[in-house]
Amino acid sequence: MDVLIMVSQLILSLAILIVLHEAGHFIPAKLFKTRVEKFYLFFDPWFSLFKVKKGETEYGIGWLPLGGYVKISGMIDESMDKEQMKQPPKPWEFRSKPAWQRLIIMLGGVFVNFILGFFIFGMILWHYGETYLPAENVSSGIYADSIGLEMGLQTGDHILSIGNQPFERFSDRALIREVVINQARSIIVDRAGQTLEIPIDDRFAGMMASHSFRNQQIFSARFPFVIFQPLPDSPAEKAGLKPGDQIINLQGHPIRYFDEWRELAGDFAGQTVIVDLKKSDGSVGSAEIAINENGLIGAIPYPETHFFDLAVREYGFFESLPAGYRQGMTFLTDQLKAFGQMFTSDEIKASESLGGFGTITSLFPSQWSWPDFWRVTAILSLILGFMNLLPIPALDGGHVMFLLWEMITGKKPSDKFMEYATIIGFVIVISLVLYANGLDVVRWLGG
Repeated sequence: MDVLIMVSQLILSLAILIVLHEAGHFIPAKLFKTRVEKFYLFFDPWFSLFKVKKGETEYGIGWLPLGGYVKISGMIDESMDKEQMKQPPKPWEFRSKPAWQRLIIMLGGVFVNFILGFFIFGMILWHYGETYLPAENVSSGIYADSIGLEMGLQTGDHILSIGNQPFERFSDRALIREVVINQARSIIVDRAGQTLEIPIDDRFAGMMASHSFRNQQIFSARFPFVIFQPLPDSPAEKAGLKPGDQIINLQGHPIRYFDEWRELAGDFAGQTVIVDLKKSDGSVGSAEIAINENGLIGAIPYPETHFFDLAVREYGFFESLPAGYRQGMTFLTDQLKAFGQMFTSDEIKASESLGGFGTITSLFPSQWSWPDFWRVTAILSLILGFMNLLPIPALDGGHVMFLLWEMITGKKPSDKFMEYATIIGFVIVISLVLYANGLDVVRWLGG
């Protein structure tokens, strides 16, 4: 069911993005009186799920959800309609229009993607605001997980800055961004009142950029072990633990933080122990509880955000639009930096950082969440715009490249040249798609 929800979100997101992207080509084409023969959501090799013809355009839905297209008369595209191109140019054909009109038609799709991405980011800020945990509110310091310990962090540290960026919003994703994208190579921490600089080895950049690292934790906030919910028929439920109960002692060992419980409980795996509790009503008691072989008692703790004051920034409508633009530009800049580092850095490898539809699907949450859905859709819209601008024939960027050449030199590439270029570009695009999705398959088979 979780996978079905994630796939459903992906299909809905792609449908929105594809229709609006293709509308970005369709609308200027119609404004310039260029004939559009087809407007399709998804591809329709051999047959379509739905189609209807209105005026000169056939509108339809294909069965292959890998994209969509508009077929514009007199244009060399993936349809490779050679017969039409053998005929003398007609006034309503793409090839008959001035270069500046053809350029606007080709840029329309990516223009819509960029505007849509910025707009969605802005609307998320306007509707939901921006909630975050100020680092200064985490008075107990960090719990350093295994990767954090390997980097040189210690439990109890207070992170002050990463590279030259102050650590203001508590999240280990901020560390990943600064190390991978901005190539930060040091962390400043307050350790027991002493300010220390921790150098970051280059190898951690490649590790953090890899696909396998995506869900790994570097550090978290330290917080008490207060039970949110005992699982049904679990040792915690059988021992009578209730929501709101706080474990403060395990077999004579004081427990201040959940990470202390997690580490100590492993030493008592498979044993029955005595725990002291601070009850939800304020009273103190104890309970006998069995810890299973994995060091667990079957109780969901309250998350770290339950124990700290969160900051919420609200945005007015007109304030949200430039804020959404800045948020989108930050994302695009990070992607460009990461893309460049794949070719210039030995640590960041394309085979570890790229992914296909499986990777894209995993961006969506396993439970339906409109804020997350729109956030991922905004990200995909900007990625789609960026990828389509790449100067590869068969993509919008390839057509733009040849149109700019024509406008600068006054020389229009021949139809035969465009035909061969489009074939080469199509092969490149298909190869990249197969490569990216092949990486997903290899990761899935490897577990």
